[in-house]
Amino acid sequence: MKIAISASGPDLSSSVDPRFGRCPFFLLVDTDTMEFEAVENSNVSAMSGAGIQSAQFIANKGAKALLTGSCGPNAFQTLQAAGVDVVVGVTGTVQEAVQKYKSSQFQPAPQADVPSHFGMGTGRGQPQGPGFGMGGGMGRGMGKGMGRGMGGGMGRGIGPGMGYGTPFQPPGMTPSAPGMPQLSPEEELKSLKQQAEYLRQQTEMITKRIKELEKKK
Repeated sequence: MKIAISASGPDLSSSVDPRFGRCPFFLLVDTDTMEFEAVENSNVSAMSGAGIQSAQFIANKGAKALLTGSCGPNAFQTLQAAGVDVVVGVTGTVQEAVQKYKSSQFQPAPQADVPSHFGMGTGRGQPQGPGFGMGGGMGRGMGKGMGRGMGGGMGRGIGPGMGYGTPFQPPGMTPSAPGMPQLSPEEELKSLKQQAEYLRQQTEMITKRIKELEKKK
């Protein structure tokens, strides 16, 4: 059985990277033989859609499960649609994670465990700022107030900010993180427009690839 793990390095001794869409490497491991393939993640620096693109890559590789630290709602839905189980909260080395998976110590997550755009960017002041969501306030400072590289956080403002805004929640889906407030109509509209743009880009890529393959017939 082939499974995928978000990793900080290209071998089994590497630690599991907590970020799915923007981890440095994906390790694709055969749980029966422990043979693996290390693939550098081309979506690390993507401006948008890193989670969805990474999820599509994992699905196309034929992985039946993903082991990672955190997974946002967009990537989670893409993986679920492809029949890939998502296990979050995984720590330690890749080899340890695979062994725990083989011994049934992990259970697939029922939903995403972080908001959209988790880990998108860190702004200017904090190298590890989490960068959640799409809020519109003043941010919490130069580091966390610019989660997607778009915000106006300039100090310790009072609004929700680009650093800690709320995620897009599909209809019928419970909030992906405890205590996260609901989106306002304006925020939801903005998020939906972004989702539409992601899907448009993906459709263009797929259509282009289809035409390329048809020409090769």
